[in-house]
Amino acid sequence: MSVQDSHVRDCDTMSKPTIQDLASRRKACRKVEGIAAALLPYQADGKIAVEAFQRHLIATHRAGLMNAVNMDTGYVNYLTNEEKLDVLRWSRQALGEGVPFVAGAYVENQDGDVVSLYRRLMAAIVEAGGIPILFPTARLHRKAACERASVYSAVCRGYTQVLAFELSPRFAASGEIFDAETFLRLLDIPEITGMKHSSLDRLLELERLSWRDSHRPDFRIYTGNDLGIDMIEYGSDYLLGLATFAPEKFAQRDRLWAAGDPAYYALTDALQYLGNVAFREPIPAYKHSAAVFLHYLGRIPTDLSHPANPKRPVWEKEMLRDCATRLEL
Repeated sequence: MSVQDSHVRDCDTMSKPTIQDLASRRKACRKVEGIAAALLPYQADGKIAVEAFQRHLIATHRAGLMNAVNMDTGYVNYLTNEEKLDVLRWSRQALGEGVPFVAGAYVENQDGDVVSLYRRLMAAIVEAGGIPILFPTARLHRKAACERASVYSAVCRGYTQVLAFELSPRFAASGEIFDAETFLRLLDIPEITGMKHSSLDRLLELERLSWRDSHRPDFRIYTGNDLGIDMIEYGSDYLLGLATFAPEKFAQRDRLWAAGDPAYYALTDALQYLGNVAFREPIPAYKHSAAVFLHYLGRIPTDLSHPANPKRPVWEKEMLRDCATRLEL
């Protein structure tokens, strides 16, 4: 039987998770790996607030989370190539040598061969000491699973650590949630050590976790479900835009879960309340919510988001003030 036939057979035998499966998966006292997708703040003159950005990276690292830059939360889809390189440089300067961070490789709306485009960005990320995460691209939509896997294999060849990324089109038009065969084939690429899963679908994420456990247990699934941050209870780690709102509270929540401390539940409920407010429709406007929240806390100079990003209403701060109160911020 060929590898391709084996993957097709495996997909055919996959069963959908049930409520009972969800309940049985809970992994108490598990140490979680948390990554915060960093917001890129702006000054009143419309320029990037570099010093505030660097302070926020440092605070996130000191809290105990890894940073992820040039992500959706950092307006990667709006930045110029020069700005993306600046973000990498600012990140390394702020964090110092040897401190790992994740950085997005986003190739949408660029001319050239897909593999070459990804590898050029990945080379810049690795040169800065970062871990590349491959944003999905519309160029691979509707391609056969074997073809997509072949592209990813060529992109990753020779790299030590790369992350893949499933992104719901609710976040970005270029986003894609992989079919089961593609997911399985990506698990077979040794350079890909983990995947951010942003479907906002608990059962689909549970399916990913179940298949990961049986197929490649050391592979990490990073939940991107800002509306279901308790997925860490079922075996996911996380890479969340929501974590940039209050990285110290996420780190505290993770410690409580690892220690089996019941205080975990009140804190995770307060964080989820913030997530439900900030990630309401239109979802991409959560980045403006993040700017409003961090400005309210005095951590960035303005509540401005990138000019092309959707905006929240003028009363956004009043809703987020209650979220901050619940988090004792």
